Amino acid sequence: MKPGTPRMLRGINDRAALELLLEHGPLSRTRLGELTGLSKPTASQLLSRLAATDLVVASGSSRGGPGPRAQLYAVNPRAGHVAAMDVTPARIVAAVADITGRVIGEHELRTPRRPRPDAVANVLTALEGAATAAGLATTDLLHLAIGTPGAFDRRTRRLRYARHLPGWHDPDLLDRLADATGLPVHVDNDVNLAAVAELSSGRGRGVDEFVLLWVDEGLGAAIVIGGRLYDGVTGGAGEIGFLPVPGTPLVRDVRRGNAGAFQELAGGPAVLGLARSLGLRAASASAAMRTAVATPGAGDELLAEVGHRLAVGIASLVAVLDPTLVVLSGSVGLAGGERLRSVISDELGSLAATRPGLELAGVREGPVLTGALHTALTAARDDVFDTVRHLASPGSARPVTRRTP
Repeated sequence: MKPGTPRMLRGINDRAALELLLEHGPLSRTRLGELTGLSKPTASQLLSRLAATDLVVASGSSRGGPGPRAQLYAVNPRAGHVAAMDVTPARIVAAVADITGRVIGEHELRTPRRPRPDAVANVLTALEGAATAAGLATTDLLHLAIGTPGAFDRRTRRLRYARHLPGWHDPDLLDRLADATGLPVHVDNDVNLAAVAELSSGRGRGVDEFVLLWVDEGLGAAIVIGGRLYDGVTGGAGEIGFLPVPGTPLVRDVRRGNAGAFQELAGGPAVLGLARSLGLRAASASAAMRTAVATPGAGDELLAEVGHRLAVGIASLVAVLDPTLVVLSGSVGLAGGERLRSVISDELGSLAATRPGLELAGVREGPVLTGALHTALTAARDDVFDTVRHLASPGSARPVTRRTP
């Protein structure tokens, strides 16, 4: 293997410094040198290179301590912008973030059912709304990531497992979205993106094998193996609503009905039906779970039964995947909170051969949108920060070693 050239090694150092500035926020030259292992002169040269390309800007000065205040440096938030969307049958929530990950514009577009809904037109409207709220044009954006129910089959490029999302099943849709927006477009399953959010900033940080169980109106799971999402041949890995489970009748023609035994056992409609049978009045499954948490007696019965049903499905997943951790997410799962988590955990103790950790999701507000933003930002940072490899200013050729602060 050829040894690294000075320019290439400088690029590696610069990229590492940018990542540290994103992770820690504004840093002084001295602190950046401590984290990278570079000398003060070399750290100064590095910061000068990055400032020359507008990737880094001065950001105030340090406070406290004896001696003069040190100049702080930060990633320039105007170096790039991305957009992300969370799509459901009823609405599209869009957000725009700067390169540091700070959300600077949001827009919600209601999408009532129509005979022939236009997915591309809806995406453009939502994108323009979020960009305008951010004070930008859509041409200022670098990447767009979209989360939808179901998943796009890599072989056919068609959306599967989401018959309830009309207008999104055109085999040319991905190309049409890219052409209409003028952006690289990444579309992924919504539950997978919720797992991305957990990987980046939730319970999944540092966990190589875990399953995110999405308990909402529909049931879903995201599978992380070796720190990476596993989506299967058709994108259908984790579509556990179709899972046959003990104690329920087999559901035939699941593709036609878009549901299976586990969905019929523990999905939102089943939870709401159970709640009403126990005298708990609610308009939705998540509202029923919130009522159950606050209502002794009937509420305890609902939590116990729903917890048991979910544990049956989780035990099947555990038998196949043997994960370190199961993360409970989705509006129904989070509404049940610690009470529901405790019931499921106790049930798993007797139903599963192994007993993984079971935790409530760490990202609870907009997890799909959070995961989509992280996906778009990762791609945009690769594009933007790649410019540091082309810098030709003299500097150290020794690659940095990131040090624990």
